[in-house]
Amino acid sequence: MKAGIQIRDSGKDDGPALARLYPAAFPDEDLAPLVNDLLAETGGVLSLVADIEGEIVGHIAFTHCALEQTMASLALLGPLAIAPDVQRQGIGSALIRAGFERLKDNKTAAVLVLGDPAYYSHFGFQSEEKITPPYPLPKEWRVAWQSLFFSKEALPLSGKMTVPIPWARPELWAV
Repeated sequence: MKAGIQIRDSGKDDGPALARLYPAAFPDEDLAPLVNDLLAETGGVLSLVADIEGEIVGHIAFTHCALEQTMASLALLGPLAIAPDVQRQGIGSALIRAGFERLKDNKTAAVLVLGDPAYYSHFGFQSEEKITPPYPLPKEWRVAWQSLFFSKEALPLSGKMTVPIPWARPELWAV
């Protein structure tokens, strides 16, 4: 990982830096509304930044979710953004692992992500078929729906995931 990096909770003053980070990391997607909505949540979102000498170079959010008709605590990973000039230096991995540690401490059963299997498999994510997302996914995206369980006791979980308002927009789940 890049030297001098600090992983910390995001704060109110990080908004302008995140507003610059996401368009740089994802020039073809407008994730600003989702990120702003997640940061405005009063609870239930773990938002971490990677900071190098006062400059925000990475961000990740984990949103606490539920599983219908269970007491299971789940988290949805996303979005994750790394500044283009420092990608492939372990910053994304550091953010993910820091989030995992915090989620385990909070007794989260599993983390789910809609993302690139080639990347997320490095962290132990596997294709998920028993826990369904809040909206149907396009066929070509189904392989990208993945989970990571923190304990073997959580493995029998199944059902539809319920999400808070920032994630309750069908366009986030479909082409």
